[in-house]
Amino acid sequence: MIKENDHRYIWHPFSSWSAEPDQVPVVKGKAEFLYDAEGKTYIDAISSWWVNIHGHSHPYINQKIAEQLAELEHVIFSGFTHAPAVTLAERLVQKAGGGSGKIFFSDNGSTSVEVALKLAIQFWKNRGEQRTVFLAFEGAYHGDTFGSMSVSERDVFTQAFEKLLFNVEYIPLPTEENIQDIRRKLAGILEEQRVAAFIYEPLVQGAGGMRMYAAEHLQQLVTLVRQQGVLCIADEVMTGFGRTGTFFASDRLPERPDMLCMSKALTGGYLPMGATWVNEQVLSEFRQATPERTFYHGHSFTGNPIACAAANASLDLLGNAAVQQGIEELEFRMVALADEFSAHPRLQDVRVCGTILAMDVRVPDEGYFYTHPVKKILYDTALENGVLLRPMGNVLYVLPPYCIREESLEQVRQTLYKCLEKTA
Repeated sequence: MIKENDHRYIWHPFSSWSAEPDQVPVVKGKAEFLYDAEGKTYIDAISSWWVNIHGHSHPYINQKIAEQLAELEHVIFSGFTHAPAVTLAERLVQKAGGGSGKIFFSDNGSTSVEVALKLAIQFWKNRGEQRTVFLAFEGAYHGDTFGSMSVSERDVFTQAFEKLLFNVEYIPLPTEENIQDIRRKLAGILEEQRVAAFIYEPLVQGAGGMRMYAAEHLQQLVTLVRQQGVLCIADEVMTGFGRTGTFFASDRLPERPDMLCMSKALTGGYLPMGATWVNEQVLSEFRQATPERTFYHGHSFTGNPIACAAANASLDLLGNAAVQQGIEELEFRMVALADEFSAHPRLQDVRVCGTILAMDVRVPDEGYFYTHPVKKILYDTALENGVLLRPMGNVLYVLPPYCIREESLEQVRQTLYKCLEKTA
């Protein structure tokens, strides 16, 4: 009855409800495995939408959540505070800002970006300047709220709302071949437009197709925009917490951003939470305690104690030597898989960054991207073979929890070959 009632009562994300296939009813999760109501096991090779970095039902995170539940489940975060939030904020400030700046809590990745965008606009207003133009990369995806949609690629995700989105200047993702052209285009935009901020997904565009680019090219663009005083916003919702080889992808750059957005793996995949790190420069324009300089933004579940407890537990695990060794081993395995699949005739642009492996399946009509029908073939084949993958059109990727075992990775490897066979 679960499947029938699910279809009757629930509208799932990114779907036309009337055309939804039956959903897999999951009853249990452990480590990298999911178990459905019929007893079938699936390897969660995408960390359940990139959030579950330590695996499902981790005993340490379970324990810390249970301890917090016995003390305090929630309290209004205006006029009140609590130790789990203070501890978490201090740790995130150390990681994102080297001990400087503050954390603004919210509810998810989209809202962490929304906070940064609103702060950027009000930062310039508080300084007496009207800078309202944002700069972003082509192919960007920053979330589903209106501000985060506005700074995302104009595509199937946003086309219904396009007339309601604010204007954004887009530049191509940088490569060795186009970086000089981008610099020239960017210089023209900065001269003609009153740009408030440059928002980017550092090193890897996630929903844009796991498109990867070099830190040194990003740094060139950051340097150029900062010469005009433009704020830099790093959207680390997907790339943070060890996913790209460093704690934050921004750690690869010599300069910190002005704001850094976090979510997804922040709580180890347990509970929804967003956080935006804000540097001292931005904070300085909100220091005066006047109504017009106040940042009027908040969420009912801001700084939820249980979510904070989960996040603190996840950070504990990330600081564990054995976990760090597991991440390094996974990075090595991803490189080995990339080397192996690079020669496959059905693939092009096989790429790896940290623990992320991505590859493009060759298709005759590449213009479709996200909606390309080959994704259903890839998805269904993987699921039939006990592996959860979520292809983006013809882009096939593996983004597993850090705890995934060698035998599970081998099953994923064999499943990738079977997926490619079905597309031949």
